[in-house]
Amino acid sequence: MLNRVQKRNLTKRDYVTLSSMIFALFFGAGNLIFPLHLGQLAGGHWGTAAVGFLVTAVLLPLLSVLAVCVTKSKGVYDIGKPLGATFAVVFMVLIHFTIGPFFGTPRTATVSFTVGLAPFFPAKYQSLALLLFSAAFFGLAYYLSVEQSKIMARVGKLLNPLFLLLLVAIFAVAFSSPLAHAGSTSATAAYQTAGFTNGFLQGYNTMDALAGLALGVTIVTAVNFMGQTDPNKAAWVTARAGFFSMSFEGLIYVLLILLGAQSLGQFKLSDNGGVAFDQIVNHYMGGVGQAILAVLIITTCLTTAIGLVAAFAQDFHKHFGFLSYKAWLRITCLASFLTANVGLNQIIAWSTPVLMFLYPLAMALIFLSILSPLFHKSSIVYVWVVVFTVVPAVFDMVAAFPAVVSQSTFGQAMAHVQSFLPLASSGMDWLVPALVGAVFGTAHYLLLQRAKTSTGVEVPMKR
Repeated sequence: MLNRVQKRNLTKRDYVTLSSMIFALFFGAGNLIFPLHLGQLAGGHWGTAAVGFLVTAVLLPLLSVLAVCVTKSKGVYDIGKPLGATFAVVFMVLIHFTIGPFFGTPRTATVSFTVGLAPFFPAKYQSLALLLFSAAFFGLAYYLSVEQSKIMARVGKLLNPLFLLLLVAIFAVAFSSPLAHAGSTSATAAYQTAGFTNGFLQGYNTMDALAGLALGVTIVTAVNFMGQTDPNKAAWVTARAGFFSMSFEGLIYVLLILLGAQSLGQFKLSDNGGVAFDQIVNHYMGGVGQAILAVLIITTCLTTAIGLVAAFAQDFHKHFGFLSYKAWLRITCLASFLTANVGLNQIIAWSTPVLMFLYPLAMALIFLSILSPLFHKSSIVYVWVVVFTVVPAVFDMVAAFPAVVSQSTFGQAMAHVQSFLPLASSGMDWLVPALVGAVFGTAHYLLLQRAKTSTGVEVPMKR
């Protein structure tokens, strides 16, 4: 199909549409509820928490897009390929199932329902209502993503502008009459002393650094359909549009965090950002506000769901070609529907430990990809960094599990060993080992290069 695409130069309108699509693919369920909840947790310390949050929720996703561009990758598989085909496939599957049917994609439906529609239904009917809503939600996601060439138009030109219009309306009303001065609101104990670190870790929950790697295939495909089939030109177009979209996303995050902090003037700390958003909109706009919120939340979650299910189907069809794109699309939509009916709080509770394991690996691979031209994408450097990163990542995963795992004998034993690692108390214990791995990997690479130069014998540098 791409062979029939006419090559052409992109206009400013094309860039706006592409940036709008990238923003919409990234900005979904967690991107609304987590920064709002962070603002409530951080209170008067919302500024330092916001900076930490922006590192993992904006900078890292932008770097993940750049990693795809620098390596001229077409998906998460290519990012892991320097470590071998087996690792690349396993990493791809883990990423796609985490941001896909196990956690991320189901969350788009549960957040839509919990925040937008649940207030309209009596408690005894909410399970049935969620079942019916999630079936319709993923049915629509399938319909809108089944034709790959139309995804950008449907998301970038239609759904995302509607979402932004409604969000601007909510911001305008809320900030014209703030519930409190954000700087004077109370912060939880953790944010009084470690606002940046906790904000940094909260950014994991958006899953956007992982999504950036996985959505690369969808973004690159859209760029190709726009006539940019040359890998170098496609990389430049993707990087430019990604910068604009992620910068705009960062602005919205700051406004949501500020809104969450201000809400403490009227409401107590909520269980999650979905509850807080519902309280805020109902305070300002009543029933009309609830209807606006329902449309807004469903729209933004639907755009992200489209991107996630499409990326899943595109990558799985490419690497497991015994099923078509449409077949994989049906599988991920059905699996997401089933998982969605577990409930929002359960999805968050069990997704967090998986994210604590995958995020350090993803961050390591993102930085390795961006810096890969410096060491010719040598697998030696990749192996050292990833091996040193994966061990503390396992410790972080066990510690983040619900009490049934983290407080078990095994969990406590792991926590004891973890306590000896630098930065363990802040959840950043992977950082020093990763840097040590980078030093050893670079030294190993340079020694091999020197041996190659002195002997004239070709030393294999990458797989």
